[in-house]
Amino acid sequence: MVMLQRLVHLLPPRVRAFLRRIPVLVAFYRWLRRGKLTRERYVFAALAVLTVILGIGATESRSWTPSGALVLTVLGGGLLLKVRGLVALLALVAAMVGYNAWHDRDAIGLTMIATLVITAVLALTLARTRQQLGVQGLRGDSMLLELRDRLRRQGEMPELPGGWDSQVVMLQAGGSSFGGDFTVSVRRGDVLEVALVDVSGKGTDAGTRALMLSGAFGGLLGSIQPDRFLPACNDYLHRQQWDEGFVTAVHVTIDLSTGEYTVESAGHPPAVQFDAGSGTWQVSPAKGVVLGVVPDMRSVPESGLLRSGDALLLYTDGLVESPGRDLDAGIDRLLGEAERLVPQGFRKGARELVETMAAERDDDCALVLIWRT
Repeated sequence: MVMLQRLVHLLPPRVRAFLRRIPVLVAFYRWLRRGKLTRERYVFAALAVLTVILGIGATESRSWTPSGALVLTVLGGGLLLKVRGLVALLALVAAMVGYNAWHDRDAIGLTMIATLVITAVLALTLARTRQQLGVQGLRGDSMLLELRDRLRRQGEMPELPGGWDSQVVMLQAGGSSFGGDFTVSVRRGDVLEVALVDVSGKGTDAGTRALMLSGAFGGLLGSIQPDRFLPACNDYLHRQQWDEGFVTAVHVTIDLSTGEYTVESAGHPPAVQFDAGSGTWQVSPAKGVVLGVVPDMRSVPESGLLRSGDALLLYTDGLVESPGRDLDAGIDRLLGEAERLVPQGFRKGARELVETMAAERDDDCALVLIWRT
């Protein structure tokens, strides 16, 4: 406040007399002198002073402070102020524009006015969104990035013992950072549990639900018996009473000491096992109802054994489903492309397989590959 008073006294008497005739500035000055200065008031005061300096400076020397520089204060207000403070700042900007036009009509053109109006609308939209979220500046974007990174870290496979390896590949629709496909996994001793989940929708439309479910499903995985995981997920979704679509999932439990595994599915595309002895891919018969539809979910699990060289492939429908084509045809195409994984090596060919299949579709795609070396 003291700094503001000093700046005001440094202005020429003629300028100070003119500013006293502007009701908005008089009300702003009285508002600053009333009560304790908060962070919002400090920011508003700094932007207001900058607006006055740019506005008055433009009448003295257009080469040093052009009138268009007021756009900077509008952008700053959109990033740092709440809607109420931004409206007051915009009123001050309008007053400075009027002051410039009064001194020199040629200094204010239609292009500059249009630029200020468009910038003001964008700033108001940004400020309103931030105010609803209760964050300042670009904190909302950083929060989304942090959530995205957490989702990715949660999808990383735990460290596996010697003789085992895995690969997880995720591609979101439209190059988005968020999507409806995610995976959660946990290892307890020699037991590995992996769940691949597909939330209906794609891209950012399904990303918010996927973020919430990844935390809930990740908390359930490993904390309850494996045969209760999908029913517990179903109970959770049934309590939410969502009307925004459905959720499918496939859950795998592997004994890393023996290679025995169990697959359970909830409306998800069937898992596939590669048999190194015969060199063929075998489709799992495990079936079940999609999550969150019926209160009491039942599934038909399948058990098997992974020997040396065998692999287990989990994927979402974005890799095999196409409008107007049968799902079995998409699975056959996927298995045909998967034949190239064997000579190239599973780790090297997994991403290439996803990129090849995803090139024909505009949907979120995910693949989890676990194999025994």
